[in-house]
Amino acid sequence: MIYQKCWFYRNKTTLQSGIGREPVADISVQKVIASHANRQHGAMEFSDLPKGLDLDSVRLHRLQRVRDALKERDYAAAILYDQVNTRYATDVTDMQLWCTHNECRYVVIPAEGPVVVFEYGGYKHLSENVPTVDEVRHATSFYYMGAGNRYQEIAKKWADEVADLINQHNGGNMRVAIDRMAYEGIAALQTHGFEVFDGFELMENAREIKSPDEITLMKHSIGVCERGMRNMQEAMEPGITENALWSKLHQTNIEFGGEWIETRLLSSGQRTNPWFRECSMRTIEKGDIVAFDTDLIGPYGYCADISRAWVCGDVKPTDEQRRLYANAHAQIQHNLGLVKDGVSFREITEKAWKIPDEFLPNRYGCILHGVGLADEYPAVVHQVDRNLGKGCDGVLKTGMTVCVESLIGTKGGKECIKLEEQILITESGYEMLSSYPMEDSFL
Repeated sequence: MIYQKCWFYRNKTTLQSGIGREPVADISVQKVIASHANRQHGAMEFSDLPKGLDLDSVRLHRLQRVRDALKERDYAAAILYDQVNTRYATDVTDMQLWCTHNECRYVVIPAEGPVVVFEYGGYKHLSENVPTVDEVRHATSFYYMGAGNRYQEIAKKWADEVADLINQHNGGNMRVAIDRMAYEGIAALQTHGFEVFDGFELMENAREIKSPDEITLMKHSIGVCERGMRNMQEAMEPGITENALWSKLHQTNIEFGGEWIETRLLSSGQRTNPWFRECSMRTIEKGDIVAFDTDLIGPYGYCADISRAWVCGDVKPTDEQRRLYANAHAQIQHNLGLVKDGVSFREITEKAWKIPDEFLPNRYGCILHGVGLADEYPAVVHQVDRNLGKGCDGVLKTGMTVCVESLIGTKGGKECIKLEEQILITESGYEMLSSYPMEDSFL
């Protein structure tokens, strides 16, 4: 397909990385010429790439990491249904959220051989000129909505086709990785002699190290997120509902090519304690703490996971609000000082900021966690949770991106403070990726 030259105009604005910060991405008026190379699609079609970035190189790099992970484990192929994993491996998307709960599109990636996208409806135009895809076929779907009482019959048909494809390139290797699939599909595939392994272990490890170009895309997504945060803070006033305030982040994300927001974690006043109440129709009042966690899947599918807490209205925070905020800020700063290449998860747990007893019941579920196209491996837990058998072993590595978390509030208290920073692990420590300012009035 030959793409025609076209003009595309955006709002005459510059994307800022936070209030009073330098621009991280120029989204002023743009002239875009679509071409075969570096073809963008979906939400970012008809837009300019970040300056100097080769999107096809990002795509091929990520696919190679998947192939390398397959070979390290002696797997013949991966069968991917998870829409974050399929995007990582191919950068081809179609109705991502809908397809997370309807198994209607999947990708088969052999360690050696062609990558085949089994697309909903067989729509080949969605993968056109994307170098990670060698072939597009019509998906054979046995999810119950479409297959009904024929689901077992269609699962067998699905397994016959996938087995035939893998056997053309596997040299007799019958070890395959699958990330998520209904039992009927796995059982049908096993009748062909395949041994099935965990595809999430494969993909989480493939995804953990980011290339410099991936970091550029992540920074772009963070820039959009922080623009949305600024719009939220400017709109925050007594009388606005939590939902209306949260919508500002959604609107900004969609306007500038983002995908979705994973959660609804914005609450105000007494709804902040305990945490994890979803945003509601509550009217925010003067003097309320407003706390939120963005969990935003932005442009190019990269996650911007940042948390902040503000006070609503032209008022000074109370002494108790300042005390909670100071503790949350201290926890973030202390734990940031622990991260660097080669440090073990266990060492971080042992040396992490000691949470005062009054805040332990409301502690956040981890000290830090990985982030990429979504929240990712690893999750490094607090000592009290490690003592309960939670957590895992491993080390931080240069090129990993992680989010450092804090949640501070007394059990039964009025409010909680939620803070979170997103960073890149380097040989000497870390590079801060999030840049939205903390609240000086609290400190």
